[in-house]
Amino acid sequence: MFERVLTISGKPGLYRLVSSGRNMFIVEMVDSSKKRLPVHNTDKVVMLDDIAIYTDTEEVPLREVFAKIHEKENGVLPLDLKMATPEEMVEYFEGIMPDYDRERVYLTHIKKMFAWYNILVSNGIVDFTAEEESTEE
Repeated sequence: MFERVLTISGKPGLYRLVSSGRNMFIVEMVDSSKKRLPVHNTDKVVMLDDIAIYTDTEEVPLREVFAKIHEKENGVLPLDLKMATPEEMVEYFEGIMPDYDRERVYLTHIKKMFAWYNILVSNGIVDFTAEEESTEE
């Protein structure tokens, strides 16, 4: 399920890919509204599976960061994003990803990750494991 979730530049929230056409996609909001809308090929669309976080040594896929949060907190993010200070958010993120690259990962990225995590968990998308293609012998 996670591999069909995407973000659209300039639009809030997360979307689930429903179908694709010649020059557009049909997406559905992940939140409770389930509103569907067309996304044209001029919009910048990024699959969450393609997003990674810079660390001092490598890039860590976003799904692994979400899996660490889910494992640590058993699904519920303890921060209220509207009330938390920037220092609290950075401190919490450092507890999950102590080796993240502080020059390339900004507070806005951390806030967005936490908001996306909350959207996914509140809508029942909690399987952050990578889907591996099975090979039959």
